[in-house]
Amino acid sequence: MKVGMVCPYDWGVPGGVRSHVLDLAVALQRLGHEVSVLAPCEDDLEVPDFVVSAGPSFAMSYNGSTANIAFGPRTTRRVRKWLRAGQFDVLHIHEPLAPSVAILSCWAAKGPIVATWHSSMQRSRALAAMYPLAQTALEKVSARIAVSEAARQTLVEHMGGDAVLIPNGVDCSQFGRSDPFPGWPGDDGSLFFIGRIDEPRKGLPVLLDALPAIAERHPGVRLLVAGPGDVDDFRQTLAPDIDARVTFLGLVSDDDKARAFVSADVYVAPNTGGESFGIVLLEAMASSTPVLASDIDAFRRVVREGEAGALFANEDPADLARVASHLLDDAAERARLGAAGLARAREYDWVTVAKRVVEVYEAVSATGEKVTEDMRGQLVGRLVRGE
Repeated sequence: MKVGMVCPYDWGVPGGVRSHVLDLAVALQRLGHEVSVLAPCEDDLEVPDFVVSAGPSFAMSYNGSTANIAFGPRTTRRVRKWLRAGQFDVLHIHEPLAPSVAILSCWAAKGPIVATWHSSMQRSRALAAMYPLAQTALEKVSARIAVSEAARQTLVEHMGGDAVLIPNGVDCSQFGRSDPFPGWPGDDGSLFFIGRIDEPRKGLPVLLDALPAIAERHPGVRLLVAGPGDVDDFRQTLAPDIDARVTFLGLVSDDDKARAFVSADVYVAPNTGGESFGIVLLEAMASSTPVLASDIDAFRRVVREGEAGALFANEDPADLARVASHLLDDAAERARLGAAGLARAREYDWVTVAKRVVEVYEAVSATGEKVTEDMRGQLVGRLVRGE
């Protein structure tokens, strides 16, 4: 099957949707399918041979974050050229309402379209205003996928209709086999955080506020931080004793991210909201690194209400410090969570997830018709039964 896949966000900027698209494309290729991915990026960026540039991006505020997108006449021409050259059996658009190549592809495409919703959004004037425009794109979508219940609810509440629930995946083979960074994790506790350091909803300030209390019980505790953002400006906001405990890695490669997970005693996800799933939690779990996450709905589901990872009260540094200190004190509990997390991550391995996505492709490409409620029910039943 020839599959065209659209990533709305700049390929050169790491993020959950971009990682999902990359991993799904690789998994589909392993299953024997031909895949081409269209994404915004600089033309001279080094990308996999199956990625096609939709042109350079620009930054804009979207869904409580900063998104790097591409839009306009030049991008539209590239979208149409890619579609004509690809002659795809099915087009898979991620975040179809993102004001980028996603919605442009919806408008320009002919033939079966599958759309995946990743984000959880609150109702807003912006969403209400764009509804008529969005409907012109959504009318062309043959089947809808949501990566989480939160993403599905966003679709149901804002746009109507429903979606097949197929979660994010993780390539378990890429994690847990790397060597830690020299000197890590050390003897008195180490924590790891990854995310944009200047994006409040990623929660790094909550973790830093908890660090002094953690250090009272673990004087040698250290924090490893990875992710984009102006490190120099951020460091100026830290007290000297906290700054001395933090090692900033900046933007990391996939290999260094895998090393960072095994360099920590505990991976901390202090995100405050706006998350529909939590793929990075699964990456930590696949590394057998114990997870400590804020108790937002998406994370509670991933860690099975605390069975496969520890939870703390959202936006509560004191509770974060309490649970983190307990984990650093209890090697047996860390080992238990590491093993439970690994088992949980294997449930989401891309080999399994990609086969579910292919079932949706086959359902729409066989007839070219939309997936009706009856068809959706049959699909869900087959997925649940593992057929």
